[in-house]
Amino acid sequence: MSLDPKVREFAAENHKAVLSTFRRDGATQMSIVTTGPYKDGVAFSTTLDRAKLRNLERDPRCSLLVSKDSWWGYVVLEGRALIISSKTASPDELRDAMRDVYRSAAGKEHPDWDEYDEAMRAENRATVVVIPDKMYGTAL
Repeated sequence: MSLDPKVREFAAENHKAVLSTFRRDGATQMSIVTTGPYKDGVAFSTTLDRAKLRNLERDPRCSLLVSKDSWWGYVVLEGRALIISSKTASPDELRDAMRDVYRSAAGKEHPDWDEYDEAMRAENRATVVVIPDKMYGTAL
């Protein structure tokens, strides 16, 4: 399913989100993330050692609630996570994804891309794209 244009616009203007994943025992885990629209979903970056990423590697099903700062406006994406990491992509693909997600979530260019790239490598970061099967919320 492609990202609804209204969801894309909402996610481009609102970057606060709550991700819901599944723990090994089936319980949900919630994480606060900063997001932006990316290709057919909404994306964020995280480090390889985070529980949310381990959960998504084991079970890619997830939900992402993107909210206005006031919480009085939101969209929810239910679907699957696509993980772009050093395990799944070439160094150039990962660099490009990280840069694109930064631009989308921050709404601007980074002042020093070489410095940014080095920091992302040093922190062992990955990009996670939530690809929706279902979308709903007040913004639709």
